[in-house]
Amino acid sequence: MSEPIGSADELPFPLRGTTLVTGPSNAGKTRLTARALDAWVADRGAEGVVVLEFAPEIERDGVLLGGRLDRFVEVPDVAFHGILDAHAPRAAASDETEARELAADNAERARSILDAAPEAPGAVFVNDATIPFQHEAGDLDRLRSYCGDADIAVLNAFESDELGAEHPVTRRERNALDGLQDCADRHVGLDADGSE
Repeated sequence: MSEPIGSADELPFPLRGTTLVTGPSNAGKTRLTARALDAWVADRGAEGVVVLEFAPEIERDGVLLGGRLDRFVEVPDVAFHGILDAHAPRAAASDETEARELAADNAERARSILDAAPEAPGAVFVNDATIPFQHEAGDLDRLRSYCGDADIAVLNAFESDELGAEHPVTRRERNALDGLQDCADRHVGLDADGSE
């Protein structure tokens, strides 16, 4: 992690405005967001950087799904690094009721992280941005507004039917994804192989 993982000119989007990166599991969303964070810090420094880690870490068939940005890039000490020890509601729950309870817990704890974040961010990087909004207790407008106040925001989010299209958590997540797309200046969609 100590070596740079990319420069701004190697990114498929500019480091300004709001960028939303989406795709299925293991498509490279977190890695691309980490590259953007690394490029921003190399160019502008870490002052005013906010990193919001909402990704659960789960293993399926021996493969780690999700995971934090700091697997790929060192988050500078001066940056605000808010970490949600997130549940994976669809994977961890035994039924839809339990999944909703886990999603509600994620939403409440993510709210505390946003409460603790600096008021005037310069750059915001959000890993697995829809996790706090898989339940109606999550306040998507607050995250959208927070990212809109920054010079740059790079958010990534899961987008796939692989976890059950009709699951209530999935429906809430899709609504949140639609809301993030509405406020993004650009959308980078990754395929399962990591291509755009």
